[in-house]
Amino acid sequence: MRTVIVFNHPYEGSYCNAILESVSKGLQESGHEIDLMHLDNDAFNPAMSSADLKAFIEHRAIDPQVTDYHERLKKADHLLFIFPIWWDIMPATTKGFIDRVLSPGLAYDHHPRGFGLIPLLNNLKRVTVITTMNKPGIMYSLLIGNLIKKVMIKSVFKTMGYKNVSWINFTSVKRVSHEKRVKWLTNLENRFSKFN
Repeated sequence: MRTVIVFNHPYEGSYCNAILESVSKGLQESGHEIDLMHLDNDAFNPAMSSADLKAFIEHRAIDPQVTDYHERLKKADHLLFIFPIWWDIMPATTKGFIDRVLSPGLAYDHHPRGFGLIPLLNNLKRVTVITTMNKPGIMYSLLIGNLIKKVMIKSVFKTMGYKNVSWINFTSVKRVSHEKRVKWLTNLENRFSKFN
């Protein structure tokens, strides 16, 4: 299988980078081919320009980087996002990827009857979202309302028609012990080493 990883964290020493390393090791152990879209290293521009929006409406892309991402996504069996939760939601660069890359004509199209969307990434069997946050999970769930679940899972992928979508969230990352963070990484590597 081919896994496209969309990664967004600008700091190389982040826990997200440790997650990327563990997940990649696990996927390689299970025989996956990995295609990494490192949005920060790629200097991906999240801002939608007027020219981008015109192309979006016409179901095409004018930015060569977006076109390249499109071609790579078409080959994905598994799409995996890794990013931190900042101010209760994804970073701007991840949001820009959703806006500019997961576009009509590529990721989805409008239903011919005029209601709802239909998925177009025909090879895609599953979507996984992995996030980190410093807030306790219960606080995020009760006070904020699990925005990642609402936005990434329901509003984006489920609305587009993708069925097999899951979310793994690591909470209170700065507060837990080093040993617990290491255990999380080991569990992730083991989990994705059995991934098919």
